[in-house]
Amino acid sequence: MKTVGGMRQKKKSEFLTEVELEFMTELWALGEGSVRDVLARLAPERDLAYTSAATILRIMEQKEFVTSEKQGKTFVYKPILEKDAYQAKTLRDLSDKLFDGTPASMVARLVDDQGISDQALEEIRALLERRLTEQ
Repeated sequence: MKTVGGMRQKKKSEFLTEVELEFMTELWALGEGSVRDVLARLAPERDLAYTSAATILRIMEQKEFVTSEKQGKTFVYKPILEKDAYQAKTLRDLSDKLFDGTPASMVARLVDDQGISDQALEEIRALLERRLTEQ
């Protein structure tokens, strides 16, 4: 860790926490939104206070996952982090940590899951065939 003026500087996280991912998912769907916009999309049983949601979004802005712009008295948040890029990075990290960096092992585990439907398996097969014929 870097030290700045004798104080330890926290390493900037490249991954969203669980609650940040929950918020980011709503912002990706909205394109942009206020604290109230995001809160309105969460499950009612989530029961999160406005101040807590505002704090989470401010932290996400400090981490450079989102940007904000003041519109009247309201801050509107917009994702900087792209969904596709984040999904790819998260999957690579999961593959490295849990499947020894072997994507085939990760796919095998997914395909071996008894809960996966025949339709989902057919979709996976079609994706693989399309990718192989493109190369």
